[in-house]
Amino acid sequence: MSKKPGKQQGGFKEFIRKTIVSLKRKPQMIPMLVLAAAFLYYSLNLTQISNTTAKIQLGGMGLTGFCTMLFSMLSFVCFLNAYPHRKKTNIPMLALAFLMMGILIFCDTFYAARIIEATTRADHPISMADFAYIGNAHHMLMVHRIIVAVGVVLTALVPVLRKLLRKINTSLIVEESAQMNELDLSEEA
Repeated sequence: MSKKPGKQQGGFKEFIRKTIVSLKRKPQMIPMLVLAAAFLYYSLNLTQISNTTAKIQLGGMGLTGFCTMLFSMLSFVCFLNAYPHRKKTNIPMLALAFLMMGILIFCDTFYAARIIEATTRADHPISMADFAYIGNAHHMLMVHRIIVAVGVVLTALVPVLRKLLRKINTSLIVEESAQMNELDLSEEA
């Protein structure tokens, strides 16, 4: 394979530089990726939640599982609308996104409490050892809460991230312009 004229092949360093330049323009991408990861993590482990709901069947478990999926998607949409392209931050949408992320954390906490209630009750406790998916669901909810909490913190810190990213030097050193300056100086002498 030959190099195309006018294009530099910088490899991994160039990829990192371009990524940082992109993040400098849109620092809100960092918390958005964290929220997307939280949504994917919950979605890909939804079978554990469904099986746990079917086995334990305590009040509100199905509703909180549904609300978690719903508010995961809606908080993502509100987050996208909070940072419109080339416009100021939409504060009401950002407030809605924070509210929905708070509801996500509440739903995870409520569901985890129902699991603990079912496994520690005095009459007919459900054993996590017999049903591994219940323990997996409880662990998954803890991890999901942590990911969403990190997303909340990063969203709150977007202005700080913006300032920190601006301090990173991503400019390219062009060798030809340095050589041209040397030539210009030698011609003047």
